[in-house]
Amino acid sequence: MRFGILGPLRVGGTEDATVTAGRDRVVLAMLLLNAGRVVPVDRLVDAMWDGTPPNTARGQLQTCISRLRRSLAATVGDEVIVTDPAGYSARVDLDDLDAAVFNRLTARARAAADGDRPEEARESFRAALKLWRGPALSGVTSRAVQRGAAALDEQHAVAIEECVEVELRLGRERELLGELTDLVERYPLRERLRAQLMLALYRAGRQADALAVYREARAVLAEELGIEPGPALRDMHQRILVGDVGAPADERRPHPPARCLPRTAADFTGRNEVVARLVEAVEQADPSGPVIQLIDGMAGSGKTTLAVHVATLLSSRYPDAQLFVDLHGHSERRPLEPTAALVTLLRQLGVPSERIPPSPDERVALWRTELAARRVLVVLDNAASTAQVGPLLPAAPGCLALVTSRRRLVGLDGVHPEPLPVLAEPEAVELLARVAGPERIGAEPAAAVEVVRRCGYLPLAIRLAGARLAHRRSWRVADLAARLRRERPVLPELAAEDRTVASAFALSYRQLPEPAQRMFRLLGLYPGAWFDALGAAAIADLPLAEAQDQLDELVDRHLVEEPGAGRFRLHDLMREYARELVTATEPEAARQAAVGRVLDWALHTVAGATAELERGLLHGSLSLRRPMRPDLVVAFGDDGSAWLEEQRLNLPAFVRCAAETGHHEYAWKLARAMWRFLFIRCYSDDLLATQLDGLAAAQRSGDDSAVATMHNYLASVYFRAGEYLDAIEHVEAALKLRERLGHERDAAICRGNLGVVMIQLGRLSEGVECSLQALATWRRLANEQGISSALADLGMSYMLLGRYDEALDLHRRHLLLAAEHALDFQVGVALGHIAQVRLRLGQLPVAIRLLRSAVQLKRRTGNRYGEGEVLNDLGVAYRLCGDRTTAERYHRDALAIMREIGDRRGEALVRNDLGITLAAGGRPTEAGEQHTQALAIARRIKHRYEEARALDGLAVGLRRADPPLARRYWERCLTIRREMGIPEVAAVARHIAELDAEQTAAARG
Repeated sequence: MRFGILGPLRVGGTEDATVTAGRDRVVLAMLLLNAGRVVPVDRLVDAMWDGTPPNTARGQLQTCISRLRRSLAATVGDEVIVTDPAGYSARVDLDDLDAAVFNRLTARARAAADGDRPEEARESFRAALKLWRGPALSGVTSRAVQRGAAALDEQHAVAIEECVEVELRLGRERELLGELTDLVERYPLRERLRAQLMLALYRAGRQADALAVYREARAVLAEELGIEPGPALRDMHQRILVGDVGAPADERRPHPPARCLPRTAADFTGRNEVVARLVEAVEQADPSGPVIQLIDGMAGSGKTTLAVHVATLLSSRYPDAQLFVDLHGHSERRPLEPTAALVTLLRQLGVPSERIPPSPDERVALWRTELAARRVLVVLDNAASTAQVGPLLPAAPGCLALVTSRRRLVGLDGVHPEPLPVLAEPEAVELLARVAGPERIGAEPAAAVEVVRRCGYLPLAIRLAGARLAHRRSWRVADLAARLRRERPVLPELAAEDRTVASAFALSYRQLPEPAQRMFRLLGLYPGAWFDALGAAAIADLPLAEAQDQLDELVDRHLVEEPGAGRFRLHDLMREYARELVTATEPEAARQAAVGRVLDWALHTVAGATAELERGLLHGSLSLRRPMRPDLVVAFGDDGSAWLEEQRLNLPAFVRCAAETGHHEYAWKLARAMWRFLFIRCYSDDLLATQLDGLAAAQRSGDDSAVATMHNYLASVYFRAGEYLDAIEHVEAALKLRERLGHERDAAICRGNLGVVMIQLGRLSEGVECSLQALATWRRLANEQGISSALADLGMSYMLLGRYDEALDLHRRHLLLAAEHALDFQVGVALGHIAQVRLRLGQLPVAIRLLRSAVQLKRRTGNRYGEGEVLNDLGVAYRLCGDRTTAERYHRDALAIMREIGDRRGEALVRNDLGITLAAGGRPTEAGEQHTQALAIARRIKHRYEEARALDGLAVGLRRADPPLARRYWERCLTIRREMGIPEVAAVARHIAELDAEQTAAARG
């Protein structure tokens, strides 16, 4: 095993050999505790700093991950840490992690014990216990890690108790005495161990010592917890007092209890946390009453398999009977009446049929009388309702009922509900391997992951897929994965004989009232990953309250999931089933109308949410009609961005759905409506997808104005990505259409945008000309927002050209207009631009004050690029003040943002400034690395200004080490800056002249 957490953290077979940094150990421990599952970044950060992380926590976490990857690559060779959009996960084979091996061995031991194979059980338990090297993850002090370690330590203690139980059955009490005495000292509050020690002492003929153990236990429990011993320990004490402990191992055993549980699944997989919770709830339950556990979940989630597995694990606690009845709540048969179920249960208990009364009330009374003096476990499987289950629940102390249902039985009092989710990916792959064969699955791991993903991690679907593989030896796993690919329906492939996933879903669907059936079908058409009651009301054309009631019904029956309050979704396979139903039952016109309703709601809601960001520009460009359902369109006020952030994963789906279903106008208008939010938040992939879909839809609609709109906004996407030539192509296409259509205002927007792109390409004179033309148009139209935007663009050009006074004047006017209209986004932009000019003029204190105000505004308005730009400028300011440490911190924070949002121009900018700061601090090698990366980016995106800065930085670093190469870099830099017409030309020419003079002097000397 290459990783160990059952004791001090171990990597590569030795302790502390590889990972020594404290926070690195915390991160690795958290990933191994959750091996195979994604650990969110926030959880890792919380674990590293115990709930009080610094502002740089995420950056430090990334550093830890990088360091761990290097260390683990050197030690174990494989890529262990995998990055996921939600966080990180540890990819570890089950045989490489001691905790996984421990779980497998203890499960094998319990199965052997249940199967009356005590010697085999003992061997497996002992092999599992040998894996422990001390308390789990000792030495890692993080509270979050210690919580996970405590759960492992509890599993260790339970395994010890179970092992002792088996060895007592084998008559090994004398061999156990020494070990049990030590265990009781180590775990003084575990009553089961004390009872086992008492039993071992009594069987060894030491009754007085056994009673002394009880007295000590009573004293310890009273002193430590203020409680009396539990019923099991008191019962052992009483039996020892009267000599009724039972025969030693070599004498007669008691009669076996009624065992009516179905055979436990030999390939039961995963569910460790759920099983642990269920078992712990039973063990910690109040002994004065029965324990009722409810397991609910969607069809095919493995509720019955889990219930039988847990019942088997707990069977030794219920020696008098283990019973099982299928209530047929969701089956082809009618649900079993409670009176008929009582007959089945009483007969399983051994009650003769002639003793079972005909009256329902008398049957319930007889059932409860029979349980009163017994410790009984009963599994009530596939329950239909609270009314069906209520009469069957035990009322006597010491009894356990495990109830499974596809419905949430909210009417049951005093139950412990356990909603059953789908499997985690590693568990799903393991189940597929157990059904289809580990060798085949192990040979094609990527295909196996794809299969379980297309099965939606649903156990029934995985079993059926695995059965198909098992019975088709010529198939590769990749063959099955290809059959399950997204372009074709999956449900027909998930069948084995008469078992299908679709039929399992159908049993739940048929029991719905018709209005809920209609809602379920229409939700199959809903675009996006999730929906709320407003969206559901729109697609079903229902009042909001009625839609909410139907969603509650679907959630209670596990046809719809509610992962967060008011947030609903369909499982992937359930969505396909709903889509099949709606296609089969609703005419095309009705389906199109439903989609149109939800797209209309989405368009008006998105437009309302972005109103604060757009300030009147949006409704004018979209010409929105009255919404179909004005009662469902939320009035957002100032919190529209929060709704957009929440809906972000759905936004591209709305546009894609509109484009694919022929709702072309909705498609391009939705793309335009969500543009600003996606742009300022730097969601580049979503931005590109929506604008491309919007342009295609606009072109199919034949509306030239719409086409021009989408060309313009698609240009902004390419601009952000540094694809300036593509940006020019689209903005020029938009400009030509606007000029042909006579749209003066929109043409001014396009001309201003064209000027911005020209500036980035270093074509400053063309950029200035475009900006001046746009400004003239805006002034003629008396459009203050347009004037404000043009002033900002022109001011940036003048700053680059060294016309600082003119730039400062323009930016001040921009600030005045933005403040006058309370445009916080534009105020932040203007403050940042003024600060940049102040920096170039050497007015550092003023610049720093402006930048601090700007960064607050940019954070408040969600302007991620602007935040990174201002942080970088703060780095420049502090470098010029001589505080290089603070400067470097700001540069690196800015770099993290630029890389996160994928802004290549911004990354080149920050790397150049970071390189200058590092060089100023006497770190030329690191500075050169930053300038080299900046140069590569700038050349790739054709950003001449940053290319020249990178060449200048490299030349400065090479001036002493390699003068000829430095001169070549400066010559190229000089050429670019001359062509751009910017004032830095003089400084570069001076550097070249000085270098030539030094070379000449050196040659003469």
